[in-house]
Amino acid sequence: MTRHVVFGTGQVGCLVVEQLVHQGFDVVAVNRTGQGDLPGAHIVGGDATDSAFTTRAAAGADVAYFCLNAANYARWAEEFPPLQRGVLAGAEAADARLVVLDNLYAYGPPHGQDLVETLQTRPTSAKAATRAAMTTELLDAHHAGRVEVAIGRASDCFGPGTTHSALGEMVFATALSGRTAQVMGNPDQPHSYSYTPDVAAGLITLGTQPGTTGAIWHLPVAPTRTTRQIIDQVYGLAGHRPRTLAAGRTTLHLFGLIKPTMREYLHTLYQFTGRWVVDDSKFRMAYGGLATPLTDALATTLRWYRDASERPPAGGPRAAARV
Repeated sequence: MTRHVVFGTGQVGCLVVEQLVHQGFDVVAVNRTGQGDLPGAHIVGGDATDSAFTTRAAAGADVAYFCLNAANYARWAEEFPPLQRGVLAGAEAADARLVVLDNLYAYGPPHGQDLVETLQTRPTSAKAATRAAMTTELLDAHHAGRVEVAIGRASDCFGPGTTHSALGEMVFATALSGRTAQVMGNPDQPHSYSYTPDVAAGLITLGTQPGTTGAIWHLPVAPTRTTRQIIDQVYGLAGHRPRTLAAGRTTLHLFGLIKPTMREYLHTLYQFTGRWVVDDSKFRMAYGGLATPLTDALATTLRWYRDASERPPAGGPRAAARV
């Protein structure tokens, strides 16, 4: 049986684990605590920046997945690369294919162009430069023959369990209550959003199919709509009239005076003030991988938020839900 080791059990990693188990693979899930509700997977806990630990965790792996993120967004440049280097070392020791979940930061502002894999990277912030350097490090390791690497890039995610996102609880949870959705930038600009089950399925394709390594792939994404169109549809599904508050640069600066972490979103505000359209045709032409229809994805996600709001907390009577 093929062994797949998934580093990271967050909003995407847990779905990679779930889908791999469903497909009958031997799955090891790796996180910091060694705990989690991941039926069918063996869970291992430890520090992914420690190459000795990642080497033990990846032992016997045919495929390793890097689905980790730095815990402190404000310290991305310091905390993120060591995580990747640790997992890279583990995959190399196991002679495993390494599949990496990436985002779109490295491209920088596309100035109206569609985002395609051949687009030149022009990072305009420390976070974007960090991501670009991490990609270079991965591809250098691949071309040096150290480890086979496939990189899957996704846009801003949404889906069941994905609460901390530009299209997360401040849209879906507020839709259920009829409160005002909160987003960044210009909601009337087209913006591609990635559905987490599709992201997970795409990463597994990169891990199991031939011809995926040594390359960057845009993972399957539904046809692009404006953020406002998506919000309107979510509120319609929830039975409420849509209301939207869009935070621009000035608002984020003001919020940052109270909550400094809000200032970090200024680094990627350009993604929401202009056209942000992801082209996934390379993946579709090679592997089929059509994204879930957006209407179905939004309905499934809203259903998860509704179920979460009705679920009583463990160990006591129902209280106000936190989703």
